[in-house]
Amino acid sequence: MSDPVAVSTPVPAVNSKNAEKKAAKRKENEARLALKAAAKASATIPSGEKKAKKEKEKEEEAPFVNTTPKGEKKDLSQPMASGYNPIAIESAWYDWWNAQGFFSPQLTKDGQIKPEGLFVIPSPPPNVTGSLHIGHALTVAIQDTLTRWNRMLGKTTLFVPGFDHAGISTQSVVEKRLYRTSGKTRHDLGREKFLETVWDWKNDYQHRITTQLHRLGGSYDWDRVAFTMDERLSKAVIETFCRLHDDGIIYRANRLVNWCVDMKDLTGRTFLHIPGYDIKEKFEFGVLTSFAYPIEGSDEKIIVATTRPETMLGDTAIAVHPDDPRYKHLHGKFAIHPFLSRRIPIITDAIVVDMEFGTGAVKITPAHDQNDYEVGVRHNLEFINILNDDGTFNANAGERFKGMKRFHARVAVVQALKDAGKSGDVIEPVLKPQWWVDCKPLAEEAIKRTRAGELSISPKASESEWYRWLEGIQDWCISRQLWWGHRCPAYFVRIEGQDQDSADGKHWVVGRTLEEATERAKKLAGNAKFTLEQDEDVLDTWFSSGLWPWSIMGWPENTPDFQRFYPSSILETGWDILFFWVARMVLLGIHLTGQMPFKEVLCHAMIRDAHGRKMSKSLGNVVDPIDVIQGLELELLHAKLLDGNLDEREITKAKLGQKKDFPKGIPQCGTDALRFALCAYSGGGRDINLEIMRVEGYRKFCNKIFQATKFAMLKLDEQFVPQPTAKLTGNESLVERWILDKLNFAAAEINRQLTDRNFMNATNAAYNFWLYELCDVYIEAMKPMTDESASETTRKSAQQTLYTCLDHGLRLLHPFMPFVTEELWQRLPRRPNDPTQSIMLASYPTFDTAFVSEDAERDFDLIFSAIKAGRGLASSYNIQNHLHLFVRAQTDAEASLFESQIPTMTALTKNCKSINVVRDLSSVPAGCGAAVLTSTIVMHILVRGQVDLYAEIVKCEKKLVIARINLEKIRKTEALPDYAETVPENVRLSNEEKLALPAIALISSPPP
Repeated sequence: MSDPVAVSTPVPAVNSKNAEKKAAKRKENEARLALKAAAKASATIPSGEKKAKKEKEKEEEAPFVNTTPKGEKKDLSQPMASGYNPIAIESAWYDWWNAQGFFSPQLTKDGQIKPEGLFVIPSPPPNVTGSLHIGHALTVAIQDTLTRWNRMLGKTTLFVPGFDHAGISTQSVVEKRLYRTSGKTRHDLGREKFLETVWDWKNDYQHRITTQLHRLGGSYDWDRVAFTMDERLSKAVIETFCRLHDDGIIYRANRLVNWCVDMKDLTGRTFLHIPGYDIKEKFEFGVLTSFAYPIEGSDEKIIVATTRPETMLGDTAIAVHPDDPRYKHLHGKFAIHPFLSRRIPIITDAIVVDMEFGTGAVKITPAHDQNDYEVGVRHNLEFINILNDDGTFNANAGERFKGMKRFHARVAVVQALKDAGKSGDVIEPVLKPQWWVDCKPLAEEAIKRTRAGELSISPKASESEWYRWLEGIQDWCISRQLWWGHRCPAYFVRIEGQDQDSADGKHWVVGRTLEEATERAKKLAGNAKFTLEQDEDVLDTWFSSGLWPWSIMGWPENTPDFQRFYPSSILETGWDILFFWVARMVLLGIHLTGQMPFKEVLCHAMIRDAHGRKMSKSLGNVVDPIDVIQGLELELLHAKLLDGNLDEREITKAKLGQKKDFPKGIPQCGTDALRFALCAYSGGGRDINLEIMRVEGYRKFCNKIFQATKFAMLKLDEQFVPQPTAKLTGNESLVERWILDKLNFAAAEINRQLTDRNFMNATNAAYNFWLYELCDVYIEAMKPMTDESASETTRKSAQQTLYTCLDHGLRLLHPFMPFVTEELWQRLPRRPNDPTQSIMLASYPTFDTAFVSEDAERDFDLIFSAIKAGRGLASSYNIQNHLHLFVRAQTDAEASLFESQIPTMTALTKNCKSINVVRDLSSVPAGCGAAVLTSTIVMHILVRGQVDLYAEIVKCEKKLVIARINLEKIRKTEALPDYAETVPENVRLSNEEKLALPAIALISSPPP
């Protein structure tokens, strides 16, 4: 898949001894200080409290050890821990889910898709180049949220995991590691032995990535795990190549390709180490080398310049602009190559030459430069390849340079020019016969079907780019000069006695097997003798991954999986591989299967660091999701840099970056907090600037859920039995009907936002319900409803409402936070006759008209606004204890409402001594502060005796002055002759409401 930011793997113990020693020493010092502090404090702590404190500290400090046997259900018979520990909470559940088969698609008894529908998502296979980074965690968070949500909606779901062999990236990484550790290249090992080394790497990193995916909670069906070079997927690759070749879609042509792919942007003179050379050797890049070509039959010279002087050995022309007066006398003449005695024509080309740049003369190397290739085609120049496949120069470079490595030749050429008085790996274009895919007819069909509505693409910016790219599509080169990958199932038929050119496709056959290729070769050769030579090249990685949605289902066989689960429901990925991967799946899927491979494409944002920088190992800002889950000290974060391919200067720079971003290391956040944070960031933008502190904030949210549930369950006594279904009984209080209405709204909102793929809004709805409505309001308000003085009817109703909120609230959160929700939900009692084993199989809450209560929402919102006004008054007057509040309500209905809710208002107002409801101002005692709620409701707080009245009067007089100024502005505005016509209705209504407030009467009176 898309080349991920390479992430360093955990450092072996042998590489981190110093860090471990320092950590151990630090912990020893911290323990010694802690013992001193404890000894000092023990003199003042009673013995009973000492024991409890000691046990609590022991519980918190001891590292968690998972004692649950693999695949068995966690034992929750013990009381809940005193604090939230994500590592403990997240242990054991994943293995149990997997062992129980919960990740497998649930079918009906007769093996059919469930009536609720089907949801299939093929996971973009991560490269086996290295470990996952935080961008992969975003992918897992979004995709697994959608999968778990659809599963809870009752659908048959399938989330298929897999891995990509990543030909270029993996071979490059393994080659670099091989050279760094042994000083050998792949050519030293040979193809077979080298591939064994790559397979060992693949197995190691596939295991590491699998472990990471488990920790991230992805509910993949591991029975269907796929790898792009598995036997069954390789069969699909061979079938595709042969079928496209037979259809005339794949053809062979001799064109430029890039010989290697490690790219660097250089801003000036730079010295780089090149893989395959001595570790001490560095070569100069980014510098123009000028040299002179002698003109044939003359003492004149023409000067050219290049940043790749070694390529002059393959020069076949010098181009000048046809209008450049400096060189008009040279049109049609020849220069002489200083080392090869080659005649080099001087041609005119207005496209490639800029008269204002350099000398206005350009050397042309058609076989090793893309622009020069086009010039060579235009002017019918000779194409001279000077490179062998192992990076050494061939005989075309001349005996002097033959056999040299590229960059040794660079140095030698520059030195030779001087002597003659004429003066990651770097991409090197080279002319090669290649296999190509004719994409235009495929793209035309893809455009037609997309416009017809067979495929939706979001966000809209990606959709417009989709059409633009497909309309301008170029043919796709699928040959790669590598050893790691799917070898082309193409064979050159070498016919005895014939002069043949392997560059074109005339003497090539393809075959699904050697036998099939041989039969085709017989027809091609007639009665002549022949031998078959399989193409040494492998296929582009995107070619095999472009078959992903149907190859993982068993295609080209018509398997049950292919019949049931193809096409997929959605393809979710980063927008940066919309064309490299997604478009190619669409092009190939339509041609091979006749169907769009998926109905929807969702492109997520790219993760950058908190400063908006692209993540890079050399900057030290690449984040391993496991480090966020478990936490990692700064020293160990530094140590992980040593396991990469950075040089000493880059390591020093990266350490400084890590120290700046993570001065105390990365805090332990847990999987649930990380997933929730990544979803909360996903609102449709193209970039996410990830702040680890925000992830840590969601860890605190997890703790809030844990502590709230733990406290709430104390209110569910041993005799409590949930109702068979969640429904209203008619005994619910106002706050109960209000919280159930809010729960219903949250369910509707989350479902709506997930349907719209707005994960930010979905997480906001879940967060707001739990934090601001359930925890801050209902759990506090229900305390007097469940104490000893409450009636049995009141207590039971409050308990049932609490249970419904916990049960449904945890279900709402589960797709985002799978672990903590399972742990807490399993501790709740089950409704009678409910056989559900896991929260991931429980039904997802949806909008329920029975819970709609507009009057409860309206009335309690009024009550709660009064509570907040009372809190605000207490805060403004700095009154922290013994609050005496008065609600002045001018209508009978409002007075009755407030009188009925005094217990709830008292419970929700901290340190409230009394709340009284009065009908007129004369009933409010002197010495009160006030806050206006509506034109008929005012909140008062007794401040006399608790504050400096003179100072408060001064404050009030200042407020009055400002209020009178604002009042005068409104009256002047209303007095304008065209007020009704020019002022918007909402502004006029707002002005009317302000003038109707009871405080206006006081403001309107002249000051004493």
